[in-house]
Formats: sequence, structure tokens, C-alpha cells
Amino acid sequence: MTELIITKPDDMHLHLREGEILKHACRDTERQFARAIVMPNLKIPIKSAIQAEKYYQDIKKYTTHSNFEPLMTLFFNEALDEEEIKKVSDSDVIHGIKLYPSGVTTNSNDGVDIIDKCFNLFELMQKHGVPLLIHAETNDKSIDIFDREKVFIDRHLTQIHSEFPDLRIVFEHISSKEAVDFVISANSKVGATITPQHMLLDRNDLLSNGIKPHHYCLPIVKRAEDRLAIIEAAVSGSPKFFLGTDSAPHFRHQKESSCGCAGIYSAAYAMELYTSIFESENALSKLENFSSKFGADFYKLPYSNLKIKLVKKEFKIPAKITIGDEEIIPLYANKTLFWQFSET
Repeated sequence: MTELIITKPDDMHLHLREGEILKHACRDTERQFARAIVMPNLKIPIKSAIQAEKYYQDIKKYTTHSNFEPLMTLFFNEALDEEEIKKVSDSDVIHGIKLYPSGVTTNSNDGVDIIDKCFNLFELMQKHGVPLLIHAETNDKSIDIFDREKVFIDRHLTQIHSEFPDLRIVFEHISSKEAVDFVISANSKVGATITPQHMLLDRNDLLSNGIKPHHYCLPIVKRAEDRLAIIEAAVSGSPKFFLGTDSAPHFRHQKESSCGCAGIYSAAYAMELYTSIFESENALSKLENFSSKFGADFYKLPYSNLKIKLVKKEFKIPAKITIGDEEIIPLYANKTLFWQFSET
């Protein structure tokens, strides 16, 4: 196969940020994706429908020449009530509410400290058909960072799903075999996004022969067996697993610092990465469902009527992306792939 034409994909987990970087993240994303679930953890989190609609308009300013559609989310907070949840349910632009345990990742300090106090809101979300998107890691600092996803499943996620079986839950950026097993064992209301970094990297890539700050993300990349379980899930053909890059732009100086930011940027070359992985697993025939259909099905959206083309061609990911006087180091910088996104 030398050419692949598929329905234009959806990125079901994306950080566009704000300010100057927003314009560049939008430009990179709209080339390859028809839509994207946009994360709400800005410096001032998006906690209301009014804020989400304003952010939507900010994004649309930079995507006016394409058919790209941002799918907005709210930042889960204890001030939510039934009126605000119903606004989400009725909205054409807001498609879910994202729960962050406090402090687990970038701009999450306003997140939830006690999950059990949220159950009344989960019940309302279930009632109004609003998806719950979860960064499923415990913020208990006594737990080893490589085990925080597993512990969150054991302490919280299993109970949430048991008590609210009709609540649509997206287990975001799964990073462990335990996460894969949980999603498989859950009912059809539970899905999961899979990133390229959790399919390509394990903790050796992060920590061996010197720390690699541009491989640092949260949830942290884990053991080789976890990476292999995630690949197997992605190429399995199960509609429970779908594309979500978790692409998160940080400038080079923010990553290469005494307290480097968590986040990996993949938006510019995401489909080249996913296509290369699927080819290596002899699963190119399953790429379109994973990238363009299963996520849309979960969020009850029509498929895009646009197409993209990928061609079998040697392609080297640039060493850096320059934005003014700043640089972003993309995932797999300087590495050669054998599929390339085509504009035509």
C-alpha cells in the first residue's frame, strides 16, 4: 500500500492553550483533524458555559479558513449545579465535563480533592447525558507516580462506574495495562483515548542515558508491558478505544527547566505517527475506525464528510517548531517515519 485515504480524523483529547501559542496549535490541528475535544485547563479554567463559548470563539478566529470544529468542555468543579449541567447538555458547542484531581497535571490546582463529594454531580450528568472525561490519576503523593492510574481505578473509577452505569465516561490518555483491562471489562458507556506517546514510549525512553524532558507527560509513560497493552487495545478494532493525542504545547525553555512542564506536542505530525504505528502492527485497515469513527460514535456525532490522504513516503519530523523567538520540540523530533500527510 502506497496511499491511504480516510475520513478526516477527530482528536478526542487536545490542548490548544491560549495567547500566542493558540494560533499555532490551531493551525497544526486543523490540517489533520476535522474536530477536537478541547481541554479546559487554562490558566483561568473554563468552568462555565459562558466561558466555554467565549473560548470557542477565540479558537474559531484562527480556523476561519477551514471546516475545523472545536468541541468544548468544562472544568469539573464543585460549583456546578443542575442548571449549568443542563446548559452543557443543550449546547451545540460543549460536549463534556473534564474532571482533574487537584494538582495532577498542568493548571489543575482548581481540581477536585475529594472524589466522593462529586457523586451528586455525576448523577446529574448521567441524568442529562453529559459525558464525564477523567484524568484518572490519584493525587495522593504517597503513591508511586507509576501506580497513580491503577490506584485511581481501584479507589474511585470502579465505584463511579458501578454506581452510575449509564454515565458516559472517557478514561483519558490511558497509560497502563490496568487501564486497558478496566475499559475492556466496563460496559459500552466507557471509552478511552489513546495518545501516540503512550504507544511509542516507555520509561526507559524517558529516563535511560539521561532524562529526556520532551518525553515527560502526565500520566507518565510507564513500563514496556503497559505500552504493548495500549498498542494492542488501539489496533484491536474495539470501539471502546479511539484517538486522542493529548497534544500539549510547551516552549522548549519550559520543558528544559529545573521543574519541566508535563506535556508532549504531537498535533503537527499526529497522523504520520499513528499511521506508522498501525502499519507496524499490520493494522492499517483499522486506522480509520480508530481515528475517525469510534470517537464520533462515543460522542454521538456524525462522521466528517471530509477526507485526508497519507502517502507512503520517507518523512523526517523536524527537530523543532519555531514560534517567534521560541521553540517547541515535537514528539519524535528528528526521527524518520515512512508515512506523510498529504495536502491533496
